[in-house]
Amino acid sequence: MGTIGYVETQRVVLATECDPLVLTSGAVLEHVEVAYETYGVLNEARDNAVMVCHALTGDAHAAGLHLGAKKRGWWDNLIGPGKAVDTDRFFVVSANLLGGCSGTTGPASIDPATGRVHGPDFPLLDMADFVAVHRRLLDHLGIGRLHAAVGGSLGGMQVLEWALEEPDRIDRAVVVAASSRLTTENIAFSAVARAAILEDPDFHGGRYAEHGVAPRHGLKVARMMAHVTYVSGQSLAEKFGHARDTSGTGKRLAADFEVEHYLQHQGESFLQRFDALSYLHLTRPMDYFDPFAAHPDVVPSTRFRLVSFDSDWRFPTAHSLRIRDQLLARGVAVDHTEVVSPWGHDSFLLEPPGYHDLVRSFLG
Repeated sequence: MGTIGYVETQRVVLATECDPLVLTSGAVLEHVEVAYETYGVLNEARDNAVMVCHALTGDAHAAGLHLGAKKRGWWDNLIGPGKAVDTDRFFVVSANLLGGCSGTTGPASIDPATGRVHGPDFPLLDMADFVAVHRRLLDHLGIGRLHAAVGGSLGGMQVLEWALEEPDRIDRAVVVAASSRLTTENIAFSAVARAAILEDPDFHGGRYAEHGVAPRHGLKVARMMAHVTYVSGQSLAEKFGHARDTSGTGKRLAADFEVEHYLQHQGESFLQRFDALSYLHLTRPMDYFDPFAAHPDVVPSTRFRLVSFDSDWRFPTAHSLRIRDQLLARGVAVDHTEVVSPWGHDSFLLEPPGYHDLVRSFLG
């Protein structure tokens, strides 16, 4: 298997004053710019396209390496020559979500109508709004039908929504560690994370940019708590156990155990790449997501491959089984496999044995 070399993020305007994006809420965005990357070559028949949908804090940079950077794309182990999503065969498209903060229009973007950042005036989003922008990007690229759409976590939720909205546009759907309806516990975790941001003194009702500050503490705490839900108790225990910081002596209230320092690092590094309002706007649509209720009579022609992980306690296997049962009840072709992994929800970004083989065989 090979690796993708240097790649560049591209940008395109997909909504204008003459062709605005009307959101599910009825709100209108008259300027939407989208950041995206492509890997591989679109064939003459234009039928080898694979859309990759990213999770909550992902971006368009799914594979390859940016010039001058050290870190490869977030799904580089899955996408590339000879890999499960084989760029020798497929033309892969990855786009940053609407509402994000990595090149696609979001709360931190300038509103052309006012010349100021959208800030808290940015409209609330729905899963269908993420998909609407994906559709516009495919239309811009001249791609009618997708060979496949692939997504993990929030990315898998986008794939499911898309297949129900456009039941004849996606041939194959790979939905990994995802949900069709959050549990009360899921919503509770996100509520605590959002409260940390909303109640930060530097939030200023979402107008923190006008005050020259950011709710750094709240966003850091939100990320620290969320990160705990992405890993497993086993992986934390094996990595850190009860090891403590050897630089200090005695007991203290400040961070002492190695796992505490690890979470502090995760929170601090997150501040360098994410915006607080984007975090709020991208987590909220997940709480309201219930696509089978929203599309009660749709029977997609899409074939589904579902994957869950036995150590994932954020979106455990029961979530995938619900998707499977709902699809089977509609007569949709669907297969599900629970993969053994020690890494929890983050397994979808890693390579537990058998996982990539399932994706490779299904896309083939």
